[in-house]
Amino acid sequence: MNRLKLGDIRDERPIKLTVELPAEVHRDLTVYAEILGAENGNKLEPVKLIAPMLERFMKTDRGFAKLRKERRSVSLRSAQD
Repeated sequence: MNRLKLGDIRDERPIKLTVELPAEVHRDLTVYAEILGAENGNKLEPVKLIAPMLERFMKTDRGFAKLRKERRSVSLRSAQD
């Protein structure tokens, strides 16, 4: 059986955000929620997947990680001056 990249969905205090998605992306998101919900034995709303998917994407983007680390280093040096 194939494993999905998303695991358990944490329920944290949300920040309200309005997002427009292309219809095809919304359909795929809905199917993903159905599959993940079936694997975990619960029903998931597609909107609950957006934040974990973005989080996962950013955590696995090596270019982003490198640039974020560089930015933190610059911020720390600026704070020390």
